[in-house]
Amino acid sequence: MKYLINSNFLCRNLTGIERFAFEICKRLDKLLTSNDYIGIIIPSNAKTVPQFQNIKIIKSDKQLKSFPLWDLFQFACWCKRFQATGINFSNTAPLGRNCGISFIHDIYAKQYPQDFCSIKEKLVRLYSCFNYRNIVHNAKKVLTVSDFSKEQIQKIYKTIKLNIEVIPNGWEHFRDVKYESLADSDGFLTPGTFYFTLGSLQKRKNLGWIAKYAVDHPEEKFAISGKAVSGFVSGDIAVLKNLPNVKLLGYVTDSQVKWLMKNCKAFIFPSYYEGFGIPPLEALSVGAKIIIANAASLPEIYKNSAVYINPYDSNCNLENLLTNLPSDYNYKVAEVLNNYTYDKAAQKLYNILQNNLQEF
Repeated sequence: MKYLINSNFLCRNLTGIERFAFEICKRLDKLLTSNDYIGIIIPSNAKTVPQFQNIKIIKSDKQLKSFPLWDLFQFACWCKRFQATGINFSNTAPLGRNCGISFIHDIYAKQYPQDFCSIKEKLVRLYSCFNYRNIVHNAKKVLTVSDFSKEQIQKIYKTIKLNIEVIPNGWEHFRDVKYESLADSDGFLTPGTFYFTLGSLQKRKNLGWIAKYAVDHPEEKFAISGKAVSGFVSGDIAVLKNLPNVKLLGYVTDSQVKWLMKNCKAFIFPSYYEGFGIPPLEALSVGAKIIIANAASLPEIYKNSAVYINPYDSNCNLENLLTNLPSDYNYKVAEVLNNYTYDKAAQKLYNILQNNLQEF
């Protein structure tokens, strides 16, 4: 076995990082031959067991009961058993020389300590920062998803050793998602009349921006979907719940998200920190206009396909901004959708794995 994939993403709820890992592995499998010797170890309690043709599936009769225990120690034992280099997609990796090839999608926990207030949040931050440092100093190859994240990692961790490759996200998974409208007895979600935003309701998703704008513009409607992450709920949720022009949808399916993106006035994404930011890419793929923060990786990824807002100042007029799109807007959207695909990302990862076999 040359490489062994850390399957922790198959045991988690499907969010951005887990989707990225799954989509890349699915496409990597198609690029491989039976002689490439890449495997994936599947714990018995994995939520999904993928059907791969060339990635060897190794089923374990043991459960993944603790992510820290698995990521730091148990996965390293599997790598040692198969004499393989680990591939880690999820901002975590085994300790020290067993670190393997590892992704750091962003270093949010390192750069925004003020967002981690409760005891649980502080523990999560400590664990995240521990993993960042371990990967930076011990990985055989560090991978990330944008030039922004690459620059931030190099700047914060100040080490010449850093050999970072950028492998961005994609959007093709959205093609296979069907449209499903939501029950809407009060007409709030009438197509073309509402702005839509999607997120995990974390603080960095910056729902406070929407709350302030909604208060100042009672004539505009905002639909917000997303499941609260335990211990990381934005304090602005309480404000939004009491605004008559805001509807909190809670968890919605991918099919419902696709319908909301297709039928909204514009998809709005005021997040002040993203290593990449997949939702605006999904929105563009169904023809939605996007309004995003002029912050972090977002301008790098979306360039002239988006309307930009200041994430710290809601003093603007969204209607006016949407009427000032560039004349070549449709071309710019097509360019972004062409630049960022999982097919290209998987090919890049495949090339990295092939080119670095002799180094390892």
